[in-house]
Amino acid sequence: MGEKRLGKSAIVVSDICMGTMTFGAQADEATAFRILDRSYDAGITFYDTAENYPVPPDPKWAGRTEEIFGRWMKTKPRDAIILATKVSGPSHGWIKSAQRSGRTALDRHNIVRAIEASLQRLGTDYVDLYQTHWPDHGVGYEETLRTLDDLVQEGKVRIVGCSNETTWGLTKSIAVAEREGTVRYQTIQNNFSLNNRRFEDELAQACRQEGVSLIPYSPLAGGVLSGKYQGGATPEGARFSSYINLGGRHTVMARRFVNEKSLAATERYMQIAADLGISPVTLATAWSKQHDFVASTIVGATREDQLDAIFAASDLTLNQETLDAINKVSKEFLYPMG
Repeated sequence: MGEKRLGKSAIVVSDICMGTMTFGAQADEATAFRILDRSYDAGITFYDTAENYPVPPDPKWAGRTEEIFGRWMKTKPRDAIILATKVSGPSHGWIKSAQRSGRTALDRHNIVRAIEASLQRLGTDYVDLYQTHWPDHGVGYEETLRTLDDLVQEGKVRIVGCSNETTWGLTKSIAVAEREGTVRYQTIQNNFSLNNRRFEDELAQACRQEGVSLIPYSPLAGGVLSGKYQGGATPEGARFSSYINLGGRHTVMARRFVNEKSLAATERYMQIAADLGISPVTLATAWSKQHDFVASTIVGATREDQLDAIFAASDLTLNQETLDAINKVSKEFLYPMG
């Protein structure tokens, strides 16, 4: 397992991060423990969760993922784990958090309440990376960053990052941090995959110039790049098989990930993987890791048997011929997720 630094911080992590958003919903605690144990044994040091997990967000189980992870973490040396979690952004827009009765925001009140509750659920006195789960551009970065700075000074948080942020938001936040003398975002956690390369348009260059690391989520495009939705399949237990019938943002999200263009692109990527004699999961994970602005790629699993194809990417470097073949498909199916 390779290792990379998070931004300009002192924290170095494995270049594969195990995500946990299904733990407590699609994966029960026993399954989660097996996935986490195998990840730890494979050399993964970096784990990502959130106060709003598991997904889909629901008040009846919000926070359960942190509780499960906290119980597992007790079985390992705390210093051996680089733990990331997130505070929910505002709940009056596209996403409504399942925490705090859906009245979340990135003001001091909410951030302080969120970190205290997360630390209790996780059974630890500090978080290595604390992230804003989605931005709150209406609040202004001054209050958010001052509050996060206080958490660092108090020793409850080591470094901070953002997620689902825009190019303007990232660069604006860095300018505010420099002006105010607060901590700055060392990482950004955004969607990035073979089927969604929009991060390369602007955000990648902002990360390079500002020394911010991307920790991409959904490298398999929500599981689409595994091939399980090909031919109109709706496998039982798969996220978008259920999302398509939930209505609202969940149905919109499912149609964004699973559509004619994304499935056509996936078919081509699957052929590239087959020609290499590897799983399309391995191809997609290896490709994600192989970017200069990426520190660690967040993967996920609901079953233990999904791990082998992911771990096969840990020491795989794609050659230029393969990268050229991938780029050809990307140009033919430009922005398959819109």
